[in-house]
Amino acid sequence: MNIHEYQAQNLLKEFNVPVPFGVLVTAGDDYQAILGALRFDKICVKAQIHAGGRGAGHFKNDLGHGGVKIASSKKEALGVIKSMIGNTLVTKQTGNGGKVVRKVYLVEPARFSREYYVAILVDRNLRRPILMLSTEGGVDIEAIADRSPEKLHRIIIEPSMGLTTSQIKELAGQIRLTVEQAQELSELLLQLYALFIAKDCSLIEINPLVLDRSGHFLAIDSKINFDDNALPRRPDIVKLRDVEEENPNEVEALQYNLNYIALGGNIACLVNGAGLAMATMDLIQYHGGQPANFLDIGGGANEEQITRAFKIILKNPNIRGIVVNIFGGIVKCDAVAQGIVNAAQATLLSLPMVVRFEGTNVGEGKEVLKKSGLRITFAEDLDGAASKIVNLCQ
Repeated sequence: MNIHEYQAQNLLKEFNVPVPFGVLVTAGDDYQAILGALRFDKICVKAQIHAGGRGAGHFKNDLGHGGVKIASSKKEALGVIKSMIGNTLVTKQTGNGGKVVRKVYLVEPARFSREYYVAILVDRNLRRPILMLSTEGGVDIEAIADRSPEKLHRIIIEPSMGLTTSQIKELAGQIRLTVEQAQELSELLLQLYALFIAKDCSLIEINPLVLDRSGHFLAIDSKINFDDNALPRRPDIVKLRDVEEENPNEVEALQYNLNYIALGGNIACLVNGAGLAMATMDLIQYHGGQPANFLDIGGGANEEQITRAFKIILKNPNIRGIVVNIFGGIVKCDAVAQGIVNAAQATLLSLPMVVRFEGTNVGEGKEVLKKSGLRITFAEDLDGAASKIVNLCQ
């Protein structure tokens, strides 16, 4: 689960990580009153969307600035707020459709002498959290890793011990900090790791972490993601969710306990089992097609869930065909078939569909589909199903 920058900054403050003063502004607020209460005139106006690259992005109505703008006066800031809220910001992470800006964050600009990049995340290969720090911040970290890998330092964190002061001390020596700065960085990173563990984070990223003119560290911008599997025990984090920033089909799927992720292709997939779903998508790409979604209905989906799942994948206007790959176990093939028929009748489905059934009640499931009158091609194996749907969608 993702949250906005202003929410991430509030969490950092909760764990005593220093951040700049900031105020949230949303549509319907009294912009002038909020600006009038600020103690500073130079204001950084930051669009709040769930996507990176805001500063380098552009608005669809070509306002002449991206999603991060420093205004030299409150009057200028007022104009920037009005221009951002309600308009669509396009960044490298949003795709061409962009995202509508509904909130902006007003921050006092900081004067600083040095920038760093800091992140804590889970390394899946090591099965450990790692801390990453770069002596270049405020830039694309992937570019730094490619261009100057020696500037990217890593600490592998042993979960039973946590992040240790000795590890941080060694790191501080590598990036040439004073004794006072090293002590301050140590306290900051320990608090950051405490936040990572306490809130079941999957990523904490500060870019940039700066040394201000007085020689103290300040987290200028941050991003925090959470482990979705931990959300049932984190109601405080669930409250931070902004469903307006999420794909509405993914939100609806979650309500029915379906695992759905929208993708960019035109072949819809309905599969039971995450591994089988991944294999289905891989084979579609192998045969030259592009999957439109990941959809795992799970091992125990009922007819209502299957009907809902089918309706969700059909909401994508780019769909040109559908592949159904079911290995019947607890979820029976005939129940899946009836769910498909129900959804197809409700949506007046006319797209080509390839179905591969195996397992419990496979014969009954095929019979339900044969009697439905739907445009269905049956496949005997997964490779054949992928090949056939790609050919039908060309």
